[in-house]
Amino acid sequence: MQYLNDTPVASIIFLFTIITSIYAFNDNTLYGKFMLHPYSVANGKKYYTFITSGLIHADWMHLFFNMFTFIAFAFKLETLIGHWQFGLLYFVSMVLADIPSVIKHKENFRHNSLGASGAISAVLFSFILFYPLSKLMIFPIPFGIPAIAFGVLYLVYCYFMSKQSRDNINHDAHLFGALAGIVITIILQQGIIAHFLNQLGIGG
Repeated sequence: MQYLNDTPVASIIFLFTIITSIYAFNDNTLYGKFMLHPYSVANGKKYYTFITSGLIHADWMHLFFNMFTFIAFAFKLETLIGHWQFGLLYFVSMVLADIPSVIKHKENFRHNSLGASGAISAVLFSFILFYPLSKLMIFPIPFGIPAIAFGVLYLVYCYFMSKQSRDNINHDAHLFGALAGIVITIILQQGIIAHFLNQLGIGG
């Protein structure tokens, strides 16, 4: 109940995403309705899937990792930037993260995309702007990595993996979601760049 009072937007997104994802696990027709289908979107259909695709996940592991990251950063971030600001960042980033995928796969009828990874990448990188030197524990590395170092490595990794497209992970969504989170936070939070630089000890 405390979370609903202090961070209502993150709480509702968290609960709704879990419920919708679990429901989809038991109803395959929901996947067809909710998944992002770039071919359809590029042809003027199913625009709503920019949002609904972020409310379902491929399997329990996909859901677990996304929600674990969400818990680690989203609730704290909402207290930092505000309620409507958090909601705006989350859902706008969700859409922006998927636009490159639509452009890239607009001719591929068989391609679909789902999951909240783009929006959650935005949450993570927004958090990094506030706490660039905080330590992130990344399995299986047994020690904390400075958030700013992880952020740089993450962007480089997503960029090169998106070029290869050798797995079923939407690295484009991860990359552009992270970039969207940075840009939107800078727009919403006056002085965040100065704060970020001060945290790194290079501010004026």
